[in-house]
Amino acid sequence: MTDTNAPARQGTTLAFAYVTTLFFAWGFATSLIDPLIAAVRRVFDLSTAEAMLTASAWFIAYAVVSVPAAAVLSKLGYSRSIISALAVMVLGCLIVPVATIMDWYPGVLIALFVIASGVTLLQVAANPLVAALGSKKSSHARLNFSQFFNSLGTTVGPYLGSTVLLTGGVFAAGAVVTAATRDESLRSIDFAFLALGAFFAVVAFFIFTARKKINAAAAGAEEAGGVSSPFRAFSSRWALFGALAIFIYVGSEVAIGGILTNFLSSPTILNIPEADAGRMVSLYWGGAMVGRFVGALLLTKVRAGVLLTINTAVAALLCLVVTQTSGETAAYAAIAVGFFNSIMFPTIFTLTLERSNAPASATSGLLCTAIVGGAVLPYIGGQIADASATFNPVFFVPLVGYVLLTIFAIAAARARVVDGDVVAAPGSH
Repeated sequence: MTDTNAPARQGTTLAFAYVTTLFFAWGFATSLIDPLIAAVRRVFDLSTAEAMLTASAWFIAYAVVSVPAAAVLSKLGYSRSIISALAVMVLGCLIVPVATIMDWYPGVLIALFVIASGVTLLQVAANPLVAALGSKKSSHARLNFSQFFNSLGTTVGPYLGSTVLLTGGVFAAGAVVTAATRDESLRSIDFAFLALGAFFAVVAFFIFTARKKINAAAAGAEEAGGVSSPFRAFSSRWALFGALAIFIYVGSEVAIGGILTNFLSSPTILNIPEADAGRMVSLYWGGAMVGRFVGALLLTKVRAGVLLTINTAVAALLCLVVTQTSGETAAYAAIAVGFFNSIMFPTIFTLTLERSNAPASATSGLLCTAIVGGAVLPYIGGQIADASATFNPVFFVPLVGYVLLTIFAIAAARARVVDGDVVAAPGSH
């Protein structure tokens, strides 16, 4: 007997494989910000707060573009939205060498905002598309599998990025900042982003060749549920509570990742070259990748709210250790936070969706918009670094953040959902 569903399954599998590369692509691009902060700080002679604006320029795109991106997805559909997003990302990468030739740091920030705008559209399209490419029963497994490749991208990005951005030029051993060394480092920035743009272009080409398979495999998914404005989620205090948690989590995670290169290389910590410190940032993001596997197993045995409480509390404790110590103790405590970050974003997301009485799409939209926390808290951390003799005090920012997230986790653990209803709410007795 002929299996008439085999071609459809084969097409869906191929479409899923292509779409999964997108998760790697935006993870790689996002984590490239970490070594870039250290690079622009030296090349453009910036304060730490000014250098942290690279993270702000990136993550503010989530607040600005999330709602328009949902409208674009509704109008263009999955494949055309993804191709458009990748085209915008390529454009942003091409702006970088224009900005460096002009020796204009704000131009780099504009380029990063453009790239991140494309990434935002990519995420708005790719996450629901992965869920649509197959049975509903296995959607969580597919999304976790794709998220693994996102973590792989965030692990590889700092390692390769540091090798390109933080070697030679002003970062060479014994080098001083001159016109020649600055120019060499600026060209390294150009090379990194032109290579990134070429990678995005190749991915766009493969998505274009697979567009018919993607559209066929996800047929009807565009109409499933529709798209609601995030503003509708303001009627639910759990949606607001969850959005605050996402804001704090992303801001804390990015504040640590953004400062880590300069922190690890500083004389009171490991006193190593920036390039070596930048490559060590891969351990921070790699810890999150490993933690997702461990967390996925634990979540089959431990309630999500309880496990989230443990992770946020340990992360807060590690940040406290960093603020009070130096040397290897502080270094590895900071890196270890990445492991405990692993389950936070998806767990906060799902706990909020379960408890919110607003439409799921509206709650999801508000949570995605709250990712703008990555634009705010790193800048605050940079201001603290500029006012301090060491980078350790910066970790008070994520310390407070993880304490607040522990409060969210405890409240979520108490507010259990039974048959779709929340049986206890924040502050209830």
